[in-house]
Amino acid sequence: MAALLATMLLGFGIGAGLIFAFAGLSHWRHRRLLVGVVGNYRLLPDGLIAPVAGLLPWGEMALGLALVSAAFSPLLGRAGALAGGGVLLLFGWAMAVNLRRGRGFIDCGCGHAELRQPLSWMLVARNLVLALPLLALAAMGPVLPDGMALLAAMVAGLAVWLGYHLFNALAALQSSPLSASLHPIRLPTRR
Repeated sequence: MAALLATMLLGFGIGAGLIFAFAGLSHWRHRRLLVGVVGNYRLLPDGLIAPVAGLLPWGEMALGLALVSAAFSPLLGRAGALAGGGVLLLFGWAMAVNLRRGRGFIDCGCGHAELRQPLSWMLVARNLVLALPLLALAAMGPVLPDGMALLAAMVAGLAVWLGYHLFNALAALQSSPLSASLHPIRLPTRR
């Protein structure tokens, strides 16, 4: 049972690594927009917005690499899992602060430019759901899976990555103007 849990957590770490790596690549490609996204959160002093936006893509790509390599380097994987879980909790906290301020209209910055998503409590919950297994992976002892367990972890990681993108696409679709036109709000009529 412990081996199965270790394989599942490792697979989750690989999936989270793919999420971080591709998010970092996307943020790097849209780095000019990222400064505005980071600034919209209104949590950093003006002088730190550009440096944080500049470092964020590189940090995400490094976290992704560390998490994907967890199957071959348990120490690097554990460090990446701890840092990744912390970053996800930090992002979730930033979203929650802005939601409490009534600023749910800003883009979360977690999708591509074509998948703009306003902040929501569902996104905060998503970050928490992603962070907890990473923190469990960080707390787990070193694991070097054998061939079949490694294959299972890689397939599980791919499933996590695809599930994440499905969640983001559905969340973006739900908040899109197209969705509102397909499901107009009907107000009760007076009789």
